[in-house]
Amino acid sequence: MSQMNFLAHTYLSGCNEQIIVGNFMGDYVKGKNYVHLPELVRKGILIHRDIDTFTDTHSITRRSRLRLVERYHKYAGVIVDIFYDHFLASTWIDYCGIPLREYVDRIYDLLKRNYKTLPQGIKVWFPTFLENNWMLAYQRVEGIELVLDRMSANTSLPDHTSFAIERLRGEYDAFSQDFRDFFPQIIDFIEDKYGVDIKSQVDWKEGCGDGGVKQPRTE
Repeated sequence: MSQMNFLAHTYLSGCNEQIIVGNFMGDYVKGKNYVHLPELVRKGILIHRDIDTFTDTHSITRRSRLRLVERYHKYAGVIVDIFYDHFLASTWIDYCGIPLREYVDRIYDLLKRNYKTLPQGIKVWFPTFLENNWMLAYQRVEGIELVLDRMSANTSLPDHTSFAIERLRGEYDAFSQDFRDFFPQIIDFIEDKYGVDIKSQVDWKEGCGDGGVKQPRTE
């Protein structure tokens, strides 16, 4: 199943348009089916894969998954990814210098400009993704509930939405602390391995502009 934590993946791309596109579509590019793409799109795909591996194997995310595994089993990591996107969205001001709504709108515009590059698997649901404003929906628990309902109706995700939301509300502080402990570590990991400037986004007031996307200060 493709992951749905798009907010974290785009944020962890820094502010390079092609890296963002590659990271966004990473779940839909299998094996070496990216060698024909531009260099920075390829870089984004590789960053996406490393984000997933780092997340899936980390002790903190394992701690989060254990709160959900009794119902979700192998899908517990999918739920944790979405929960972490919620905490990123709800504490956005700590990570980016422009409002979340503006950031998300600019990401949508960026993806629409690069629509031809997106794999067919994304194009199938992309209009619905935009219409329902999923990336902004993560900001509220009710939005998470809506996303999980739709995923369970349209993917192999088990329909345990009520359990997930109950567990999120009941252990909100614990999940939040897991996110706060984990996220700085994955930022450091991606910055160190790929030379992508992520942390400076907290100071960016213009954000990822349309067309001439602001480049990371170091590569």
